Amino acid sequence: MFTHVMIGSNDLERARAFYDATFAALGGRPGRMDARGRLIYTHDGGRLMVTTPIDGQPATAANGGTIGIAAASRDHVLAWHAAGTAHGGIAIESPPAERPNGAFVAYLRDPDGNKLTARTAPRAHVQA
Repeated sequence: MFTHVMIGSNDLERARAFYDATFAALGGRPGRMDARGRLIYTHDGGRLMVTTPIDGQPATAANGGTIGIAAASRDHVLAWHAAGTAHGGIAIESPPAERPNGAFVAYLRDPDGNKLTARTAPRAHVQA
């Protein structure tokens, strides 16, 4: 359904340090800067782009918005969370934990205030 997610940043180098570290924790590669000055991250068919707003106004975080990032394992979620907090992210909501559906989830705000979550797939429930 989606081709990409684009978020704004007021400091692309600070954003690059944060996203390079958090995506590396999930097995991804560092971002690349395109000709228009946008950071681009691709991983497992997904694409995240980070840019300074084209209208020249400050970037702000979406109120009520969350960007979900797929993680292969609980260890990946924990590594993502640790990398994020070590690179300017802020831990929010509950500590990393398993949800009732079996997904393991962690939440952060990036250095610009965007709300992110890394999570594993929910467990398949077997009915008797």
